[in-house]
Amino acid sequence: MPHTIASHPDPRQLRGIALQAAQAAGAPLVQAFRADPRQPGMAVTTKTSTHDLVTVHDGATEDALAAALTAAVPDSWITGEESGARGRGALEWIVDPIDGTSNFAHGFAMFSISIAAVFAGEVIAGVVHDPVNQLSFSADDDGAYLSSAQRHETRLGSTSGSATRSGAQLNLMTSYPSAEVLAREGAPALEAFGEMVTGFSTVRRVVSGALELCHAAAGWNDVVLGVDTKPWDIAAGMLILRRAGGTYLAFGRDAEPAGRTPDHLAPDYLGLGPGVDSALARRLIGEASARRRRFSHS
Repeated sequence: MPHTIASHPDPRQLRGIALQAAQAAGAPLVQAFRADPRQPGMAVTTKTSTHDLVTVHDGATEDALAAALTAAVPDSWITGEESGARGRGALEWIVDPIDGTSNFAHGFAMFSISIAAVFAGEVIAGVVHDPVNQLSFSADDDGAYLSSAQRHETRLGSTSGSATRSGAQLNLMTSYPSAEVLAREGAPALEAFGEMVTGFSTVRRVVSGALELCHAAAGWNDVVLGVDTKPWDIAAGMLILRRAGGTYLAFGRDAEPAGRTPDHLAPDYLGLGPGVDSALARRLIGEASARRRRFSHS
C-alpha cells in the first residue's frame, strides 16, 4: 500500500520501504558479482577519471530503486548518483545504487546500496545494504539496526557510560588521499596519510563510504575520515552511525553560517564509533578539509 506524506512522515515506515527496495535490488547484483568481465553485462567504463568506474548495473539498479521507492511513496523524488534528480514531492530519496563500484567491478566483496530518506532538509531514515555479505544496516528515529541472513534484526547499541577509547590502538578507514587529491595537493596529502599510518593501529582503504560508516556503527571499525564526498556517499551511513551512539562531524561548509547547510550536504566528515574519540583524527580532518577548500578556490 502506498505511503502518504502527512505533516511529518513516519521514519519507521520509510526505513521498512527502503530496506525492502534495497534487498530486492541487491539480488541481481549478487548474481552479477564476479561475472566474466568479457560478458557485455559486466563491461566497465569510466566517468570523471580512470578511478571513477561505472557498469551497466549502476544505472539499472538506480532505476529499479527509483521505481520501487516512488511507487511506495508517490509524494517523493529521487536524487541519485547516476541520473541526478528526478520526480517531485515532499520527500527526497538520496540513492547510491552501488557504493563501491570499483570493488564490485573487481570482484571485491565490499560494496553496498545506500538509501536515505530526507524530509524538510533532515535525514530521517537510512538503509545501507551489503548484498554479497547479506548485511542490512538501517536507522530511523528509534535507533540503528543490523540484520543478516543468519540473524534476525538486532539493535546497534550505544556504549554510553563506558570509558572513551582513544589513542594509537584505534583503527581507521579512509579513501583519503584519492588520486585526484594527490594530483592537487601533492606532499601535504602524503604527509597526512603518513600520520594516519603511524598514528593508528591499522589504516584500511575500503572505498565504500557508506559501509565504512556502518562498520563504525557496528563497532567493527573505530574512525572514518572522508574528504570531498557526495550526499549519496554518506547520508544514510551518517544517520546509522549517529543512531548507534557514534559521532558524525561535518566539515567544509565553505563560508556558510553554522547550521545553514545540512550535515549530509557537507563534503568532508569525521565519523567516530560509539565510545571512540581521536584528537589526531580531529586535527587531520580539519587540516584536510582546509586544504581542499584552499585548492578548490585557487
